[in-house]
Amino acid sequence: MSSHLIPTYAPPNLVFERGEGVWLYDAKGDAWLDFIGGIAVDSLGHCHPALVEALEQQSKKIWHLSNMFEVPAREELAQLYCQNSFADLVFFTNSGTEAIEGALKAARKYHAAKGNPERIEIVSFQGAFHGRSYGAINAGGNPAYMAGFGPHMEGFTQIPFADEEAAKAAISKTTAAVIIEPVQGEGGLRAAPHSFLKLLRQLCDETGAVLIYDEIQCGAGRTGKMFAHEWAGAAPDIMAVAKGVGGGFPLGAWLTTQKVGEHMVVGTHGSTFGGNPLAMAVGIAVWNEMSKPGFMEHVTKMGQFLKQQMAGLKDTHKDAIEDVRGSGLLTGFKLKDPYQNRVVMGLARERGLLCGAAGDNVVRMAPPLIITEEHARKAIAVLDASLIAAKEAL
Repeated sequence: MSSHLIPTYAPPNLVFERGEGVWLYDAKGDAWLDFIGGIAVDSLGHCHPALVEALEQQSKKIWHLSNMFEVPAREELAQLYCQNSFADLVFFTNSGTEAIEGALKAARKYHAAKGNPERIEIVSFQGAFHGRSYGAINAGGNPAYMAGFGPHMEGFTQIPFADEEAAKAAISKTTAAVIIEPVQGEGGLRAAPHSFLKLLRQLCDETGAVLIYDEIQCGAGRTGKMFAHEWAGAAPDIMAVAKGVGGGFPLGAWLTTQKVGEHMVVGTHGSTFGGNPLAMAVGIAVWNEMSKPGFMEHVTKMGQFLKQQMAGLKDTHKDAIEDVRGSGLLTGFKLKDPYQNRVVMGLARERGLLCGAAGDNVVRMAPPLIITEEHARKAIAVLDASLIAAKEAL
């Protein structure tokens, strides 16, 4: 039977019927250890009881109102975000791409409101991924994602990732904003050095540029702190979040300081579904679970353990693995030629492990933050067998 779906994806011949914790099951009851988590989305695993209860309870009250009316839970979640971050204001979205679009608009609007409408240049970094909308692909700058969609949008400049001299040369008093992922996801799990984020903060302060962090993939506790930039101690002016903050329910947001966000007044931006009651109920439940004592310590511990296990895997497969990358539970390893990440990913799937692929020939793992050492050892054992099979197939 042919599909009526637009063929922008090529999923394997595998259908899951249910999920529980870190496991997914097909109709026959066969199990897969989920170490990609919907690409860093299922932060608390599948069917977490607190999230299920929050959604069920809200579903019996109100599903949707739009932003025409007050949603008390929207104020509640915004308050949680702002009381525990650099931000003063929040705009809720349904996805990361929408959060990026709002962040870019807010940065340019800030300069226009200050009397500098010509100040539109956005500096971003090679290897970045900020989403699939037109503005987001121009910010990301990946030629493969931009091909066939007309001319490049004006006002975007890309420089090498974490290159201090390039940043000093590119960021000036004509720059509207700088956008960076503290840990690149699609770009190959490269973590920006803390010193580099501090440098960007300094350069933006000196030039008046707006600093935007894209924490859509590396936020929501994935590195062992609620937001990845907290490790560096260099706060942004705007931050985009999504994926893990909804624990599997579509939810995103862009957070901003009062100084930057106050210019986004009535009529400058909007969303029909952003901040809907269902998303807010789940978002609050996710926040509450991640804020429990010991949760972030567990993520840090498991991230270190998984990275140690992958270092051992690298020692065993020196011919295949070039280096281990990432931060916390957004981690993986870069393969050497002729090994291919998607081949290894497929071999792992055949053996009961779901992982992902990222740029620069990286095998990516973004498991639920609730994994145990037993789960990590199981994943490493499957990857070991998969690398052996990949070698035999060369």
